[in-house]
Amino acid sequence: MLPRIWDPFQEMDDMMSRFPSVRNNSALATGFVPPLDVYETKSDVVVETLLAGVNPEEVEVSVENTMLTISGENKREHEVDEKNYYRKEVRTGTFYRQVALPAQVKEDEVHAEFENGILKITCPKVEPSKGKKVSVKVVSKKK
Repeated sequence: MLPRIWDPFQEMDDMMSRFPSVRNNSALATGFVPPLDVYETKSDVVVETLLAGVNPEEVEVSVENTMLTISGENKREHEVDEKNYYRKEVRTGTFYRQVALPAQVKEDEVHAEFENGILKITCPKVEPSKGKKVSVKVVSKKK
């Protein structure tokens, strides 16, 4: 008998299954949560995620109130019928990820590009309003 090799993905699945709120979440039970990189440039908030093997037409991206949502499905056309895997780390099924953006963005100008398995979402930032000095006349209130 071969010794059991430590599998961090299986350990994470086991740990997450102990949490009632996650255990009953069907989206997580049948899918995966893609990792994200979020960074800012002078003019944009950029979000990148690895979605290797995912058809770009199966990906939905939306932004509402500085909350970015990425969802979709990774389908396997040729799944192995015999489930006697030595190792199975490639995640398939539905995926869902939501992240708060660090700045206000122009929601109607957000665009996404998919290249070499990487989804790159560029969110143009709302330009900060310039402060305006307003003089207020102070009057005495008579009793």
